[in-house]
Amino acid sequence: MNPQAEELNKIIQEKSSVAFELLSEKGKAIFFPKKGILGQTAEAKGTKINATIGAAVEDDGTPMRLEAIASKIDMDPSLVFPYAPSFGRPDIRAKWKSMIYEKNPSLAGVELSLPVVTNALTHGISMAGYMFLDAGDEVIVPDLFWGNYNLTLGHAYGANIVKFNTFKNGGFDLDAFEAKLNEGKIGKKVVILNFPNNPSGYTPTETEQNSIVEIVKAAAEKGNKIVTMTDDAYFGLVYEEGIAKESIFTPLCQLHENVLAVKIDGATKEDYVWGFRVGFITYGMKSADAELYGALEAKTAGAIRGNISNSANISQSLLLEAFSSPEYAAQKASKYAIMKDRYDAVTEALKEEKYKEAFTAIPYNSGYFMCVELADGLNADKVRKVLIEKYSIGLISLGNLLRVAYSAVAATDVQEMFEGIYNACNDCK
Repeated sequence: MNPQAEELNKIIQEKSSVAFELLSEKGKAIFFPKKGILGQTAEAKGTKINATIGAAVEDDGTPMRLEAIASKIDMDPSLVFPYAPSFGRPDIRAKWKSMIYEKNPSLAGVELSLPVVTNALTHGISMAGYMFLDAGDEVIVPDLFWGNYNLTLGHAYGANIVKFNTFKNGGFDLDAFEAKLNEGKIGKKVVILNFPNNPSGYTPTETEQNSIVEIVKAAAEKGNKIVTMTDDAYFGLVYEEGIAKESIFTPLCQLHENVLAVKIDGATKEDYVWGFRVGFITYGMKSADAELYGALEAKTAGAIRGNISNSANISQSLLLEAFSSPEYAAQKASKYAIMKDRYDAVTEALKEEKYKEAFTAIPYNSGYFMCVELADGLNADKVRKVLIEKYSIGLISLGNLLRVAYSAVAATDVQEMFEGIYNACNDCK
């Protein structure tokens, strides 16, 4: 093992043997290279003639660039064209951390890691898999989950995706979650909690979230060592009262010494910048300190360095400027209002009694999506194809469900969409 990896491992072992045991073999072996090319480049910073880094500069020392590109970007070239650090830019890491505290007031006084920048959520989940999953490890997810987990965690790292029933009696199936978490021997457990959920569009109530946390705590008290990955892709888009407003990461990161909470989030959906590809991994653990977090950050950055080198500088720069804009909060509130109007239009349309003959909505209250479960005898994929061919409506079929991304549908078109679903169901009977 590389001595730099051993150095990080020693820190983690001394600070938390649990955190060390939760690391995958790849996670234990990885490190961020402080020596070699990166270290020598850092030492040469500020020299008159710097011929270390593999980037080109103009004769005046500014980044070399094509005017055909630079003329389209009204920003300082130093914020656009050079490489960003593998950890992410320090300024946006600090800003995102402060925003996590603002969005989750219950974190006041809780020590967290500095977020590490990823190439958005998918890459963040993949890097969490790199850090914590070995071939054959189980990842506990609800049976309604984002299918990309299969690629990022299953096929890429050889993990086994194991599922529990998502809903019971119109709410989150706490019994199924508890049973799955406590299944098998006491040992390492990995859980993904994605709220608002894709595809269902459900966030637990405050009471349900408290119960989920208590279930995790009880499992930890039995001696299980647990990684909780919170996929917060749709964080903030909650449309009903009584629904948990703060990320479930908030209580999990201060829950128990046997629980390592990993927050995976980003600007993609929160700030409507799907193509920017800027996400973050943040760690939280009871009794953890800056030294432990620093070691985990270094390993994560090493995994990123060996995977994509670093995330895009221009995206980080644009986002940081937006976060600092005096108009940012009002503009976000305006877009939230549009999303809420679309959600309300869905809820209003579904009051139509005749629709129950063909489909019923499964629980939803947040995010981008909701799903309808088709009546017995109907095939969701056949209905989906009829919707395209006859009604010019596009949906996603998942088993006997149709997923509706109302985030992409104008509120004025929602009624027509559900009427089309109803008619397509009748066509397929």
